[in-house]
Amino acid sequence: MRREFAAVPEHPSSGEDIPVLPAQAALRVAAVVVTFNRLDKLSVTVGRLLDQPVDHLVVVDNASTDGTQAWLDAIDDPRLYVIRTSENLGGAGGFECGLRATVERFDPDWCLVMDDDSRPAPAALERFRALAGSQHAEGWDAIAAAVYFPDGSICEMNRPARNPFWSMRHFLRTAAGKGRAGFHLPDSAYDESRLVPVDAASFVGLFLSRAAIARAGFPDGSLFIYGDDLIYTLELRRAGGKIAFAPELEFEHDSATYSVERPFRHQAVWKIYYNYRNALLAYRLAAGPVFFWPVLAVVTLRWLMRSSIYGSGRRAYLALFRLALVDALRGQRARPQGEIIALADGRS
Repeated sequence: MRREFAAVPEHPSSGEDIPVLPAQAALRVAAVVVTFNRLDKLSVTVGRLLDQPVDHLVVVDNASTDGTQAWLDAIDDPRLYVIRTSENLGGAGGFECGLRATVERFDPDWCLVMDDDSRPAPAALERFRALAGSQHAEGWDAIAAAVYFPDGSICEMNRPARNPFWSMRHFLRTAAGKGRAGFHLPDSAYDESRLVPVDAASFVGLFLSRAAIARAGFPDGSLFIYGDDLIYTLELRRAGGKIAFAPELEFEHDSATYSVERPFRHQAVWKIYYNYRNALLAYRLAAGPVFFWPVLAVVTLRWLMRSSIYGSGRRAYLALFRLALVDALRGQRARPQGEIIALADGRS
């Protein structure tokens, strides 16, 4: 399945003549974007957001060194609010910092979160305002958008899911060999004309209501990168919150996290630690104390077999994997990033 997205300007508008329907004007929406040294992608995202009816745009600059600060300083738009951190807090730390500041300063009805390489398709925020102001949105605490790559194909890493351990139907589908397809939404869900209930969604095009944040609090910044969105949305559901997938709300994700030739291989080996540690924390939350252990056995074997694709980096891969496993089982979330980098570089 593919979608086409219109071209967008490289720089944001001044903020004038942004269309907001009168009946929706009272609905306040604040977008939170986390960035680190990706000004080329951030500039497109900021431009797209400021060309749409967003009341506030909070950009968390994770101590970028590529000219991001100067570029943001040159934007003359009262809706833009920039937070500059003294160090890189990672995506998780940036979202926690940004959401806390957004709620405290602006108290919006809805917070929209995304990375710097993802942005709403044209008119997506107008569609959200129409949806959020209608009876169809009543009772939903969070709404997840449909995320596509720039070529219009569905972005797998942002495909919403049901927790198979909370649904017998999805559990049986997964156990029968469907894998991800057993509990992630199928392609057909992207053509639905209704809201589809889900248990987990990504921080790319996720709209969080005031009620959602009251239920689940803020993301855990100590997770640094990966899995913070999965853990947060699962915790929101466990707290009684309801999450909907809205196919009409389209986002694009210009991601280069994995190599094209080897989609499961991280280009930066140190990221393996956070990917696996946080995935295990999410598995424990999703599966519960009984089913977690057989799940652990299955994924451990799968990840060990994956080491072969790293070639000369296999030794570092295995060292990072072992540490991720130990820290996940111990609940260790505060290991300094310097230790992870050193291990990846063979210095520890």
